[in-house]
Amino acid sequence: MQTTSIPFKNKLKEGQLFKISRFKEKIKKTRPHKHEGYHELIFLTEGQGFHWIETNQFKIEAPELYFMQPGQMHCWQFTTIPKGFVILFREQFFHQLKEVSIHQLIKNLDTIVRIPLAPDNSFEFIFNDIYREFNQTNEFSEQVIQGYLRVIFSKIMRFSETELKNPYSNDLFHQFRRALDEQCPGLRTVNDFAYYLNTSRQKLNTVCRKEAGKSAGLLITDQLLLEAKRYLLHTENTINEIAAMLHFNDASYFIRFFKKHEKITPLQFRSQYFQ
Repeated sequence: MQTTSIPFKNKLKEGQLFKISRFKEKIKKTRPHKHEGYHELIFLTEGQGFHWIETNQFKIEAPELYFMQPGQMHCWQFTTIPKGFVILFREQFFHQLKEVSIHQLIKNLDTIVRIPLAPDNSFEFIFNDIYREFNQTNEFSEQVIQGYLRVIFSKIMRFSETELKNPYSNDLFHQFRRALDEQCPGLRTVNDFAYYLNTSRQKLNTVCRKEAGKSAGLLITDQLLLEAKRYLLHTENTINEIAAMLHFNDASYFIRFFKKHEKITPLQFRSQYFQ
């Protein structure tokens, strides 16, 4: 039996740093997927159904915003025709030195996923204007778009119901979080990630404990558990197949690892969602 992997989708052309498009207006169910190397900002003005993000299922209640991180898994199941906009951008769209404040805003949004909005919100005007600027591309369009994104990110911080207890300020930790999303389980030890990030094991652990209150090893364990849950919930792969995809030596080791941290077996976890 062929195993099912969770694919990466890349909707940005090579060298492209920003794109906005209208949300496809059709009832659909998408396959679970991830986006490689770029953020996705979704503004829904209409639509009903469900949005899976990792192991969380959100009931769509437009108007609302979703802010997706690179490497984050999600899929849609619409029951009515959706309307809205999708913005894709790489962090390189903003100058690393000149746009320090907007890079900090993006870091602070790491823990925010969904933002419900009031019906009379101002986002529809903003997204419509970004769409016009993107498609007409005059001399100052890029600066206008960047200004609007700064406004959007700031408003998200204000409107979000999520309390940011620890906005991350350290660049190395930010890079480590990105690497966890994009490189695990190919990289799976602290030494692997330290080498990848061109730092030492000691420095990586120190930064992780300061920013997240956990060692780098525990954060890697959390990511492996998340990857396991993705496959358990969003594929029909067997436990043996999932263990192999996550680079465990055998299924029994994977089952022990999962049960040690989740207190239930992988099959029990899967059955909780599909009774």
